[in-house]
Amino acid sequence: SPASPISSHMRSFQTSAVSRDIDTAAKFIGAGAATVGVAGSGAGIGTVFGSLIIGYARNPSLKQQLFSYAILGFALSEAMGLFCLMVAFLILFAM
Repeated sequence: SPASPISSHMRSFQTSAVSRDIDTAAKFIGAGAATVGVAGSGAGIGTVFGSLIIGYARNPSLKQQLFSYAILGFALSEAMGLFCLMVAFLILFAM
């Protein structure tokens, strides 16, 4: 029996298992690459608090001001790490 035009049209939208596997692998690779920024965030947070301790040791009278600057640096550094994770989850689950 000849194939109807509808069934041949539907075949063009089907993807092979290999194509789906390649797409899934690309998603995982992209999400893994997006999480590399979390390492930079961790290094930044370590630098911020290491510098805070050095600042305390040099001038203990500025403790409150140094701490508020350190919290600001922590928040900005952590935000970049969270943005990297957000992009990774978007790649994995929204595409």
